[in-house]
Amino acid sequence: MDSAAASPDRFSRAQWVLIVILAAVNFTHMVDFVIMMPLGERLMHELAISPDQFGRAVAVYAFAAAVAGLLGSPVVNRFDRKSVLLGMYAGFAGSTLFCGLADSYELLLVSRILAGIFGGLASATIMAVIGDAFPPHRRGTATGAVMSSFAVASVAGLPIGLLLAGEFGRGTPFVVLAGLSVGVWVTAWLGMPSMRGHLTAKRASPWDEFREVVRKPAHLWAFAFTFSLVLGTFTVASFIGPYLMSLNGWTERDVAVIYLVAGLGTLVGMNVVGRAADRLGKRPVFLVMAGTAMVLCVVVTNLPKTPLWVAAGIMSLFMIFAAGRMVPAQAMLIGVAAPRLRGGFMSLNTAIQNLSTGLAPMIAGAVVMRDTDGTLVGYPIVGVIGATAAAVSLALSRFIHPTTETGFVAPPVLDPEPVAV
Repeated sequence: MDSAAASPDRFSRAQWVLIVILAAVNFTHMVDFVIMMPLGERLMHELAISPDQFGRAVAVYAFAAAVAGLLGSPVVNRFDRKSVLLGMYAGFAGSTLFCGLADSYELLLVSRILAGIFGGLASATIMAVIGDAFPPHRRGTATGAVMSSFAVASVAGLPIGLLLAGEFGRGTPFVVLAGLSVGVWVTAWLGMPSMRGHLTAKRASPWDEFREVVRKPAHLWAFAFTFSLVLGTFTVASFIGPYLMSLNGWTERDVAVIYLVAGLGTLVGMNVVGRAADRLGKRPVFLVMAGTAMVLCVVVTNLPKTPLWVAAGIMSLFMIFAAGRMVPAQAMLIGVAAPRLRGGFMSLNTAIQNLSTGLAPMIAGAVVMRDTDGTLVGYPIVGVIGATAAAVSLALSRFIHPTTETGFVAPPVLDPEPVAV
């Protein structure tokens, strides 16, 4: 065993390397998705599109990822986790480049569909890898570390992306991100171990396995939980940038400052929440985070004209609690499926997550309208929708329990001892 792993409460050196690789993949995936939201005003102006069309441009990425997850669920368990991740991530890098080169609304939609297909399957594989490589009592910390890349995306990715867009055009952030993704792909190829422990179990046919995943009541509760949880976040998040810019007359530089401050808070918060989930229990921590996020959905969507520092503070609270609740939620979800079904379950769960992510901006886009003076109206209604969905997720969390089916997954490069799940 790695000498750095003498204590069961510490990650080995190999596990830390894996966390960094997964976080880097997740970082580029998150930047690619969320950069569309603060670029909304620029895209609507330069491509002469409506808020509803912009909502579809955001949504199509998630819908494509959802379809890919559904189609990929029966087969992802049949391959080495590393091979699946590298293959999907290569497609993601190429699709992101096409997003940057797209010079029309139609080409942008096609590029976003491709990026969603590959990015969605890569994201599902990340969660399956965490489930295979880390024991249950360490998954909260591991998930929090990997998901903190969302905060890094806000701290570094969004501000830099917005500055690049302001200086060199809307496609530049995607081109730069594609180049960064190539570097991450090489690092993953060199530094990530093969993960084939899940292949040792006897398996039914892919479609029989798929049916087994969707027939288990515990899985269905988990899918409903995921759908409501994500809907409660992205209905509100999809129009925060455009709303604040239209309300206050702010520029992309102003919004970049808000995302920077909020991201710094979230970066710290995600890791604190992950450790708290391991020590205090995943569901209790989730209830606190999700309950507070529900209230903040209403607060954020009813902000009047306000100084930049006030908006940055409130936005920070929203991101800390909205993103933070995903850490214990994901840690809870990873344990729902038996190891032999985990890849298929996580692919389907990610498909549900992406379906909800896609519906959210479409719902918000249908509610938010541009007034005669150019401001966006209807955002408070979006807050009510988001808070309602968050309340449903709170109720459904009581049905999320770890599987009673035992098994062992042994990633030998990380730890010669079997990892009980």
